[in-house]
This record gives sequence, C-alpha cells and structure tokens, in this order.
Amino acid sequence: MMSALSHDRPAPPPAASSSSSSTLSAASTSTSPALGETPPVIVPPSSKPPTARNLSPDAASPQVAARPPPAPKAERLRPKIRAQKAAITLTPTAVERLENLLKSPTPQMIRIGVRNKGCAGLSYHLEYVEKPGKFDEVVEQDGVKVLIDSKALFSIIGSEMDWKEDALSAKFAFKNPNIKDACGCGESFTVGS
Repeated sequence: MMSALSHDRPAPPPAASSSSSSTLSAASTSTSPALGETPPVIVPPSSKPPTARNLSPDAASPQVAARPPPAPKAERLRPKIRAQKAAITLTPTAVERLENLLKSPTPQMIRIGVRNKGCAGLSYHLEYVEKPGKFDEVVEQDGVKVLIDSKALFSIIGSEMDWKEDALSAKFAFKNPNIKDACGCGESFTVGS
C-alpha cells in the first residue's frame, strides 16, 4: 500500500525482517542525523520564495529557507510647531537688567518656572542655567534670551516680565493674565482653568 508522501521520497531499502512496520522504524532512525549534525540552511540568491520543487526530498540535504522580511521604514519626523507670538514679553527695564546679567564674568541665562509653594498654590521660580533644557521654551527679545520651563508654560503664557527696584527690594515682577487668585503678600498665585 502506498502512502500519500511516498511519491516524494525514495522508498527505503528492503530489510530481511519479517515485519514491515519494524523495518520502516529501523530505517528511519538509522538515516536521521543527530541533533548537532543537521545541515545548514541556505538562502538562495534568487528572489523567488521556496516551493515544493525547490526543496530537496532528502531531509539530510541543505534546505532552502525564506528570505527575512524587509526592514521597517524609518518613521518620518514631525515638523515642530512654532508659536507666532512669544510666550512671555519683556519690558525695556527687564531687558536692560538681563543684558547686565549676561555681561557678568559668568554669563548665564534665566529659566522661569513655577513651584507648588505659598498659600495660593503656585510661586514663580527663577534660576540661572548654562544652556536650555531639552523641553524648555526659548524666548528671545531685543537680543536677550529667557527660558521657560515646559511644566510652567501654561501658567506663564501671555505674561509680561518687568524689573522693579524700590527702597526695600529689587526683583523681577510678572503681570500674568492667567491668574485667578493670589495671596495677600503677592508671593503665590492660582491659575484658573
């Protein structure tokens, strides 16, 4: 009796045993390679996928493997969106004071941020930095650069920065249209939604 796959493979040599089933099992174990002795897989130079005609009927011969899938395409970079209007404006006195800071022996830029502080919730935080952070917004006006921390951008956007000096203090002051509530001392504020 012929099996469905017998036409693809050559018939095993006849054995001297009386049982045909024991002959097949003995022949199949004697011709199969050991685990470390399998033949290498060869990728053909042609662009055709492997078919039944390309594959060898002998299991011990090198077989043809499919080509690996093509590499994925690189993702396109999205264009950066730039605001038409600056996130913060500087008064002439603030620009003058910032220019004096940049002319110092160690020129540094100022980063404006907000912190959770005070009785109203948020407080302005100014710090000196050497270079902008990865997500900082750079505002340039009259040749002076000011950095805005990305976390503080929505609280500060549309504000005006001024330099005020009086008999008791000298500081940067902010006029922020986003403020909905402020504490009595003016140190902290709340931004409404």
